[in-house]
Amino acid sequence: MNRKTSSLKKICMLSTHGYFDPVPQLGRTDTGGQVVYVLQLAKALTTYDIKVDIYTRWFDRTKPQIDPVPDNADVRVIRIPAGPWEFIPKEEIYDVLPELAANMTAFIRQHSLDYDLFHGHYVDAGIITLDVARAFDRPAFFTAHSLGAWKREQMGGDPAEMERKFRFSHRIAEELRIFRSVRAQTVTTGVQKEKLEELYGFTSGDVAVISPGVDIHTFRPLESGESRMDIGLPERYILCLSRIDSNKGHDLLLNAFSLVCKSVPDIHLVIGGGSTSKAGPTELEVLANMKRIIAEKKMEKQVHITGYIPDEHLVAAYRQAEMFVLPSIFEPFGMTALESMACGRPVVASRLGGIREVVTSEESGLLVDPADPAEFSTAIIRLLNDKPLAGRISEQGREIVRERYSWEAIAVRHIEFYEKYLNR
Repeated sequence: MNRKTSSLKKICMLSTHGYFDPVPQLGRTDTGGQVVYVLQLAKALTTYDIKVDIYTRWFDRTKPQIDPVPDNADVRVIRIPAGPWEFIPKEEIYDVLPELAANMTAFIRQHSLDYDLFHGHYVDAGIITLDVARAFDRPAFFTAHSLGAWKREQMGGDPAEMERKFRFSHRIAEELRIFRSVRAQTVTTGVQKEKLEELYGFTSGDVAVISPGVDIHTFRPLESGESRMDIGLPERYILCLSRIDSNKGHDLLLNAFSLVCKSVPDIHLVIGGGSTSKAGPTELEVLANMKRIIAEKKMEKQVHITGYIPDEHLVAAYRQAEMFVLPSIFEPFGMTALESMACGRPVVASRLGGIREVVTSEESGLLVDPADPAEFSTAIIRLLNDKPLAGRISEQGREIVRERYSWEAIAVRHIEFYEKYLNR
């Protein structure tokens, strides 16, 4: 994509929770699509001669403090210590944020670093962004990725238990403070922008809708002459790939798949994702419930919970699936669905999340209510049995991703966004 070199020279991004590494450990606790988003955006920005440092919390002494991204020296992950030398889940990280902000400010001063702007990703990084940007008299920008009030609305459950587990009240109050304080912010979907007004009473002309992107050079269909890769998966399978979490809808998918099995007995379901090491209590609870449903419905031979899918197998897992399913009851966007579309696979996705702004049902995918097993299973069965329909949806979905959602295109939109607000 052609664009003149930007006036921007160096950007500071912050993504403070989870395991943030130059080569991401996807599937670990609090480590998913946001990590991919920040890394890919940073790398795409370097295409336009902009250097990017990404700050995160340093809690593992075996990791270097300054960690360049392989094959891209213009992007560095910089880890800042705060709190104990141990992982802290994002719901519990608030107490160490003042120390993290202070230590980050000291690091920047010690190394005489000069950034044009600071851009925080998610509420915890947004809190730090306000403090550090103020310390250097630079503009602060923000991307929420997920909205606490929307998540609370979608999750349901016992209000007291949900509050104890997710600290929604504190998170929502901090989000609103960030919205009111930053120079401008991006949201990944128009639905998120609507939720800012509906759930927070926040309206502003300084909110831009900029979606996540896809690495279309990596995520692509098989080319002529390329053969399938043996990655140990069944011959015919449906793929679901996400963190193992309570909002991802795995139970809803399993209930629907039990109906699919009755109509298409030779199909398998592959559920990938999850921590690469010790799983947290929520993940263990969700996995136990999944296994209970599988046993009750006697699907042990047809459902495969693979855990983390290695990077070297990921593209093949997408390409070789019959389709991709996104059953989340809460999903701000759904990057895995776009990656699958870029690989030329049809998608059945929850209409409850932001992916509905990318997918037009019956044209570039099928949108369903994942809580309705009959509707969900019918959509899957249609694509399995109607190859012309699956082919049309696949081709349309792939073209949409290539034209609108490459990371290079998303980087240009960010540069234009920054430049619009930089000197205001």
